Amino acid sequence: MNNKKAYTAGTVFTGTDKLRHHAVLTVNGCIKALTPSIAVPKDFEVTHFGKNAIIAPALVDLQLYGANNRLLSVYPDAQTVSDIVQYSKNGGAAWCMPTVATNTYEVFFKCIDAVRSYWQQGGKGALGLHVEGPWISVEKRGAHNPDWIFSPTLQQVKELVEYGKGVIKIITLAPEVCTPDLLEYIQLHKIIISAGHSNATYEQAIETFNTTGIDTVTHLYNAMSSLQHRAPGLVGAVFDHPLVKAAIIPDGHHVDYAAIRIAKKILDERLFAITDAVTTTTEGYYKHEFAGDKYTSNGILSGSALTMHKAFKNLVVYAGIKVDEALRMCSLYPARVIKHSDEIALLKKGYPAAMIVLDKELNLVETVCEWGVV
Repeated sequence: MNNKKAYTAGTVFTGTDKLRHHAVLTVNGCIKALTPSIAVPKDFEVTHFGKNAIIAPALVDLQLYGANNRLLSVYPDAQTVSDIVQYSKNGGAAWCMPTVATNTYEVFFKCIDAVRSYWQQGGKGALGLHVEGPWISVEKRGAHNPDWIFSPTLQQVKELVEYGKGVIKIITLAPEVCTPDLLEYIQLHKIIISAGHSNATYEQAIETFNTTGIDTVTHLYNAMSSLQHRAPGLVGAVFDHPLVKAAIIPDGHHVDYAAIRIAKKILDERLFAITDAVTTTTEGYYKHEFAGDKYTSNGILSGSALTMHKAFKNLVVYAGIKVDEALRMCSLYPARVIKHSDEIALLKKGYPAAMIVLDKELNLVETVCEWGVV
């Protein structure tokens, strides 16, 4: 079996630079070099994608809840994690963060076990678990079950964090319902806190950003105190702060594309895309029903039907964002959020051979990654 492979295209976008008529050389699933197509060594197996094709880094999705009619909270097992990873790869994301919304600790523990089991079986592509809630604002709960929302004690935080050690990578919470010592405890365990489902005032949010080190927010505009001229809210605090990064859902339902364009002008590299994708579910509290090209739960907008590739293309076509920058919003910038940009989301020597191939209309042709081609 030849473990030396070369992928050529009219354009190779490394994540930072555009190279014309180049090849990505890989050895044993790791990028060895980027070289002109005419200089590919003879012992490499070559795949030509054509002069109109674009090779770019594989995408990264930090928030999605299920796939193939298997919501993680309903089917918390390795099979569901595998389905989520496959759904993500089919949509251009070689890496994803399975997510569970506000629930009981029993369900959270089972979701943690599911990710662990997936890893133990040799599964790749799942970066960890994103726990969204239950320490959030009741007023800004969105589709989350109010019966499971609470302001925690240190012992309650410890119980979840300790059980999820090494698996929980992101927790979305409302900072105004948690004391500073709780936030510090979570961060000491190398878990990223993302402020979301929050009714924080502008002043509370700025204070949180400046004193706690929280520098990320979950789905900008959605389920947070809005920007008003006399009460700038969490949205205003994000816009006004020099460091805070923000996820956004570019499906045209959660956020108007003009609002995405405005946020992009203000936040620049600090704005990144997530899918917030769910799947049709008839069991459990969160019964997601497919409605057009979105999902609702108990009559409330509850998730998208996006893939990361569709998110990328929407950013280009409807939000007017340049192709290179839209690709970074779906790959490099989310990788930065989880402090993985020195490991993934670039086409660079030593990085995993994970890339997407686009045609001239920006349609997804193929996702190539370390552990297979889809």
